[in-house]
Amino acid sequence: MARREKKPVHKVVMTEGKRNIIQQLLQEYDIETAEDIQDALKDLLGGTIKEMMEAEMDDHLGYQKSERSDSDDYRNGYKSKRVNSSYGSMDIDVP
Repeated sequence: MARREKKPVHKVVMTEGKRNIIQQLLQEYDIETAEDIQDALKDLLGGTIKEMMEAEMDDHLGYQKSERSDSDDYRNGYKSKRVNSSYGSMDIDVP
């Protein structure tokens, strides 16, 4: 029987910036339990994916949302998609 290779353990390195982010998360999401942490991370992951897709669309079209352009390419709304992750499923509005 083949041995499974162990994954390296992630070592947490706390910086002042990370402490500030954690304090903001605790205030924003009113975190009290481990489940609250997972819900907050799920929300942040979904928001991050959406912002990245918005930035990709800005780059593709050559102008930012709400800017006027002479281009024939234009934004035409959003479509809801379900994304599955290790934090669970989330619905994201895709541009």
